[in-house]
Amino acid sequence: MELFDRTINRLSLLADIRSQRHKVIVSNISNIDVAGYEAKELNFSKELGTALDKRVGLVKTDVRHLPAKTVNGDPDVVETGERVKIDKEMGNLAENQLMYNLSIELLARKFRTLTNVLKEAK
Repeated sequence: MELFDRTINRLSLLADIRSQRHKVIVSNISNIDVAGYEAKELNFSKELGTALDKRVGLVKTDVRHLPAKTVNGDPDVVETGERVKIDKEMGNLAENQLMYNLSIELLARKFRTLTNVLKEAK
């Protein structure tokens, strides 16, 4: 039996990938004036699919250990072949931040629900 349901695990993976995408976008913005620098993008769909399919082969040395699932390896970052456009990158940054905040808010609601269930069970 898992302590948390799949929704919590998937929302936490989604937040992790959004955090990785944030790093790529910020890197693009910070290198805007570098000659020959091409914009990079995180292959979000592939990263999410890979993260959902991956299972970590950790060893449980005690029956009380919880199962763990993490995102392994470097993210799939690809060059777009075009120069950095500040308007596009700022739009990507805003969208990514909103989606990250949504993931965190949904996680918080799930945990509040669990807290309420536990309080009511007393």
